[in-house]
Formats: sequence, C-alpha cells, structure tokens
Amino acid sequence: MALGTDADLVDAACLAHDLGHPPFGHNGEQALNEAAHGAAGFGDCGGFEGNAQSLRLLTRLETKVPGAGLNLTRATLDAACKYPWPRPEGGGKFGVYADDLPVFTWIRDGSADVRRPIETRVMDWADDVAYSVHDFEDGVEAGRIDPQTLDVDAIVAVAREVYLPGTAADTLRAAWTRLVAEPWWTRRYDGGPASSASLKGMTSELIGRFSAAAVLATRERYGDGDLERYGAEFVVPADVRIECALMKAVAVHYVMRPRETFHDSQRSVVHELVGALMQRGEPALEPLLRPAWREAASDAERLRVVIDQVAGLTDAGAMDQHARLVGGA
Repeated sequence: MALGTDADLVDAACLAHDLGHPPFGHNGEQALNEAAHGAAGFGDCGGFEGNAQSLRLLTRLETKVPGAGLNLTRATLDAACKYPWPRPEGGGKFGVYADDLPVFTWIRDGSADVRRPIETRVMDWADDVAYSVHDFEDGVEAGRIDPQTLDVDAIVAVAREVYLPGTAADTLRAAWTRLVAEPWWTRRYDGGPASSASLKGMTSELIGRFSAAAVLATRERYGDGDLERYGAEFVVPADVRIECALMKAVAVHYVMRPRETFHDSQRSVVHELVGALMQRGEPALEPLLRPAWREAASDAERLRVVIDQVAGLTDAGAMDQHARLVGGA
C-alpha cells in the first residue's frame, strides 16, 4: 500500500465494517435503535448501532469457534472498530454494546484510550469516499440527480446541517465551484454511451482525487517509512473533506430525503417485526439464536436476541418475515 500499512488489516477492516448493517440500511438502523430503546414496548436493551453490531457478529454471533465468533486476532478486531467506545451518555455513534464489553476490553488491551489505528482511519476514509462518489453516480443513473439542474444553495445547506455544522457557507460554495470547474465533471447525462463514459470517468477522478490527497498529506507529515497501527495518524486535508461532504449532501438532498415517506414504511416494518418476534418468542427465532433466548433473564435481554435476528436479515428477508409473522397474524 502507498502508506506501508498492513494491507491484510486494512482489507479485513473494510470487509468487516458494514457487516452489522440491518435491513433498509441506515433507515433500518434508526428503526432498530428506536426499538432497542423501548419503542417496541419490551424494555431498553441499550440501543442499536451498526458498528457495535459488526463487532458482535465478529466476536459472538458467527460460529466458526463457539464463544469466539470468527476467532480473529486482536489487531484485526481493533482495526475493524470504527468507533472504539461504548454508547455515550448523550447518544451518538458507538462501537460496542454493554454486554460485549469483555471482549472489547481484550481487543483494546484494557486501554481507555479512544485512538484508532491508522488501518481503521484508512477504512473510514475509504468508506466516506466510496459512498459519496457512488451514491452520486447511482443517483444520476437512476434519474434522481440531474447534473444540469443542481441546486447549489440546497446542497450547501444540507452539507452544513448534516456533515459540517459550523462551516461557513461561502467556504462550501467555493469548494463546490472548485469541483464543478474540473474538466472531468459530468455536466449532462442522457444514459447514452458518451454520457455514461463521462460519468464513470468522473467517478474514477473523484476517487483518485480524494484518495491521493490523503496519502500525500499523510506522507508529508510522516515521511516515507511504513505506517502501521498506532505509529501515525491518517491525514485528510480539510478542503478534501469538504468536497467529499458536498458529494454526500447531493445524494441526501436528491435521493434520500425525497423518499422519507417510503422510509417511514420501512421503519414500521422493522418495529412491527421486532414486536412480533418478541411475542412469538423462541419458535420464531433462528436455531442459532434460540439458546440465547432461553438463557435470557429479562425482556431486555430477550429483546437483544430479537434485535440480533432482525439485524441479520436482508431487505427482502425482513419483508418476508414481516409478511409471515405480522401480515398473517
């Protein structure tokens, strides 16, 4: 790798970090978090977070080695922990549930330090780059984003609201102007071969731009040696973070927010499915989860088992279970 980081650790972190995402993506994550905080009427089991669920899958729910999940090394699990801390009192992102703290403590070697190894930081930036660019590309191809009619003021407002609170609007507009002035920026799209090639070229240029800038900035700070684990930070220039946030804001404004009514129905499916599984209990659970249900000493503990089942479903799987358990109730 360009930074001399451990390629295996970076690959493992990238492959593992989204394992805990539930059906319906971030929308399903919000619904499961509500259910796990008591919205389903069965107590509070400590919330839901996709990153904490990933750790749970890697160390508990997968059964390569009973009691140890996939039996991965400490370094691999550490690299996969995007948010290496338990749920904050005031809410927010976190990477471990309370009942998974023993293995988390082992992973972090008993340290209360919340620093992240450079492999995790590389994974985190790769994730931002990938979905900022590909959500834009997918939105254009689906006809939801028209490169000719982009509302710069709306994009800037979303970026400030969601990703960069406190950043001056003029700073964001200047970054947007810089992006769209590039010769490879797609200015029109009709689905034909030429515009499709232009869009793919823009995607490649953006990924290269965002990745290369971070590599160069990191090398400028730390020199040419191998950079591994806690030996260095991963440096992303502020102007590049702003450009990436603007790309994400386009997708939020033109793709995600117009689908809020549809998102409401998805959240209802998740809430109703959690309720149905809690009511039906062990017979409705996957065989691998039934022992945990039997061992649970409270509704909150049983709710966590149900959350584990729902979180492991695909979109289609959630709809199918909902139809069988709720639609046929």
